Amino acid sequence: MLHFVIFRYCVLQFVSCLICFAVCLDGSPPAYHFDKGFGAGINNWLVHIDGGAWCNNVEDCSKRRDSSYGSSKHMVKEANFTGILSNEQKFNPDFYDWNRVRVRYCDGASFTGDVEAVNPETNLHFRGARVFEAVMEDLLAKGMKNAQNAILTGCSAGGLTSILHCDNFRALFPVDTRVKCFADAGYFVNAKDVSGESHIEEFYKQVVALHGSAKHLPASCTSRLSPGLCFFPENVAGQIKTPLFIINSAYDSWQISNILVPEDADPKGAWSSCKVDIKTCSSTQLQTMQGFRVQFLNALAGLGNSSSRGMFVDSCYTHCRTDYQETWFSADSPVLDKTPIAKAVGDWYYDRSPFQKIDCPYPCNPLPESCF
Repeated sequence: MLHFVIFRYCVLQFVSCLICFAVCLDGSPPAYHFDKGFGAGINNWLVHIDGGAWCNNVEDCSKRRDSSYGSSKHMVKEANFTGILSNEQKFNPDFYDWNRVRVRYCDGASFTGDVEAVNPETNLHFRGARVFEAVMEDLLAKGMKNAQNAILTGCSAGGLTSILHCDNFRALFPVDTRVKCFADAGYFVNAKDVSGESHIEEFYKQVVALHGSAKHLPASCTSRLSPGLCFFPENVAGQIKTPLFIINSAYDSWQISNILVPEDADPKGAWSSCKVDIKTCSSTQLQTMQGFRVQFLNALAGLGNSSSRGMFVDSCYTHCRTDYQETWFSADSPVLDKTPIAKAVGDWYYDRSPFQKIDCPYPCNPLPESCF
């Protein structure tokens, strides 16, 4: 039997410039999509940050400037709200009636950049931290200041945003507001690639330097480590005071393709097929990926073992789940301990039960097709 989902399309809204010069890479105003809460959820707010990687040099940022990842001029006017953003109870049981916001990602540094000067030759604006502040100010003015419950979440680079800005988000609300953060596929690890190079560490170092991110990274980390290392959740998450839930695969497909096996580390393309489909990987490649899983789990220890932490770490070969209906909450959703992601997150958020589960190594656990 076929089941048809009616998508909720929400119109793009531009941010009022309450924070001076809070703009995307090209100087255009930041924007978000908003679906108003109703019923019992009218004073509850879920803010979801889109993903889209990062830019580490002028050339790369200039390419983003001419796309939706760097300019609101190129963003779609309407976006469908599914998964954790759905307004239907059967698809999103715990958050369907909340005010749900989808923030478009347009700065290239997980909303941490802050450089006053603009080079007239490139016309690049590195103002991501100001954009985050401006979006939050706009939402507070629209009623978020009255929130009884609030969530900051995001996917990929947006998931990293939800970690780096988690305590900043908490600070926006009174102490009696229940505030928590979810990071979906945002726990990027500092692992060497297959050639033995520290590719991602150097990349993050360049991102932070170019965007002037250091002053907007958690001081609990920058007081101990160089700013580039404070872009890695393993060096930050343990000091975050706000409750935090990590949703990630131990074989995250983006991390395998860009951290473990970036193009420069595989000049002959030996990993090309494996990076697309884990089922085609050789036994040697799978062994290397199992080693990456061990590094990921070791990095996850930086989260700490507090009861305020939650985690859903499965063995899917995929990247981002919460904003896709099939993987967030459906008959074919990934499960751990017979629990789909949506239920694990909802139970943890409402303190119905804790959830800290890590799946066994691929391929020991039969996984649904939605994993791949």
